[in-house]
Amino acid sequence: MKKTFIPLALAAFLFVLALCTSCSDEKNQNHEGAEAKGGVFLGGIMRLNEIEAFKSLNPIAVNEVSGFHIGTQLFEGLVKFDQNNLAIVPAISNRWENNENQTEWTFHIRQGVKYHNDACFPNGKGRTVNANDVKFCFDKLCTADPNNTQFGVTFKDRVIGANEAFESSKAGKNISVSGIKVTNDSTLVIVLKDPFAGFLNILATAGCWIYPKEALDKYALDLRIHPVGTGPFYLETVKEGQVLILKKNPDYYGVDKDGNKLPYLDGLKYTFINEKKSEILEFKSGNLDMVYRLPVEIFHEIMGDLEHAKERKTDFQILSSSAFNTNFIGFNCSSSVFSKKEVRLAFNYAIDRHKIADFTIQGEGNSADYGMVPYVEAFENDGYNFKGLKGYTLNVTKAKELLKKGGYPDGKGFPKITMQINSSGGDRNISVAEVIQKMLKENLNIDIEINTVPLAEHMGQIASGKSDFFRLAWVGDYPDPETFLTLFYSKHIPTNPTENSFINYFRFKNERFDSLFSASFTESNMKKRYSLLSQAEQIVLDEAPFMPIFYDENFRLEQLNVRNFPENAMNYMDLSVVYLIPKDKMPEK
Repeated sequence: MKKTFIPLALAAFLFVLALCTSCSDEKNQNHEGAEAKGGVFLGGIMRLNEIEAFKSLNPIAVNEVSGFHIGTQLFEGLVKFDQNNLAIVPAISNRWENNENQTEWTFHIRQGVKYHNDACFPNGKGRTVNANDVKFCFDKLCTADPNNTQFGVTFKDRVIGANEAFESSKAGKNISVSGIKVTNDSTLVIVLKDPFAGFLNILATAGCWIYPKEALDKYALDLRIHPVGTGPFYLETVKEGQVLILKKNPDYYGVDKDGNKLPYLDGLKYTFINEKKSEILEFKSGNLDMVYRLPVEIFHEIMGDLEHAKERKTDFQILSSSAFNTNFIGFNCSSSVFSKKEVRLAFNYAIDRHKIADFTIQGEGNSADYGMVPYVEAFENDGYNFKGLKGYTLNVTKAKELLKKGGYPDGKGFPKITMQINSSGGDRNISVAEVIQKMLKENLNIDIEINTVPLAEHMGQIASGKSDFFRLAWVGDYPDPETFLTLFYSKHIPTNPTENSFINYFRFKNERFDSLFSASFTESNMKKRYSLLSQAEQIVLDEAPFMPIFYDENFRLEQLNVRNFPENAMNYMDLSVVYLIPKDKMPEK
């Protein structure tokens, strides 16, 4: 027996559970846009900045924030997130059903969804999307490729035939994923190995965005800078590291509650100013409509205006929310020095996280007292045992004892190591690294060098295992603790140690963790599932493959004429519903 429901707007981090079995989008395209009527709204270009240049806009290769922010405007999957509350809403699929045990999902393709006009199509006209397109993209997602960073966090171990297709492709034989079936042009069936409560969240992530076979055939590796999707905007101009211009997709299917076509904006302009102070100056000069992440140096100066900003008495607006984001230092557990658990634990107990949060980043985030999963009240209400987790507090005596057990009494004989950090983020990454460097020297008598490199190089060095001690931040791909704990799942580590290890950058292996983590995949009871996951996180804390440092806070500055752009913990941006009020139509302060 099947039940029918319409997705409800849940609390910020409650995702749509698969306990009910069908979905319709009757209400999900209804966006507020009153000020966009009656000739007040005149279109316009929204100007944004990313402090890091994107690495790739090929969906299966997107693994950094800038690529995700831009790609979200160009592509859509079967479903997507609602930027108001991160609930799952329809996208290319307008409805779906699943069977009683939640292992067989049937998706119905929305009529009239078209690809962007592009030279890869006859006469340059984008064609209509069908179920075979989705099947093609999902088969590619399950194909071995040096640029494929998404298979491990999407269909691996979940969809029937996905693992077999991936392994077969390594030998040069491409086979279809048996668990993904096209019933007809408008219907697709996905069969899972086991029930998985978070499957819809997976389908909203970058790896499951849909693109045409024609684009891959024409552009091949250049798909990374020539994306063709179905999103509200299409790519018009790209000058890598300088500027990216997206224009309004005239064929986008989305409409607001009054039937007005989306997007409201005529286009988007992305720049790539990688120095935060310069970015803020551009914003204050009126050359950017929004910036996120505030430099520590001017954080309190700006936040001092918060109450006035909320009342629109300042020259800009400030929005804030807790971020679904953890900043940490990782250890390569396969390296000679960090293969020793005692050394990793010693480093953790030698760090004063509260001092870093209060003084180094000056309140821009909260000390990472729990672990990798940032605190979310909804998670705790559903059974995640945050309060029972035993993390790390500053304990110099314990740190020294552990280092001695690791074979380095008072730091003697400890090899000189390098902490690798990425160059984006203004001075914050450097400031935090320098404080950690000082703490390790003062508390453990260990010398650490700091090496700052561009993000693309940084990620390559980490994935290849060439960096033993590295800075990273992980933003949750979807609202579930699993999206953080999957970083430690040993099945993400390649059997060949010379291959890149995506996701499990620590090359951490623990059978008990894997057992608890994999058991959560099939547990349908939420409290039991979250109990399994919090037990798994305690094992990670006991083994210490990383040093949690702080959880970010999202602070965003907007010009006063920006509308319908809510903040959320994942910093997920759906710019199809955002609009700008012309300055001559702005209400007086």
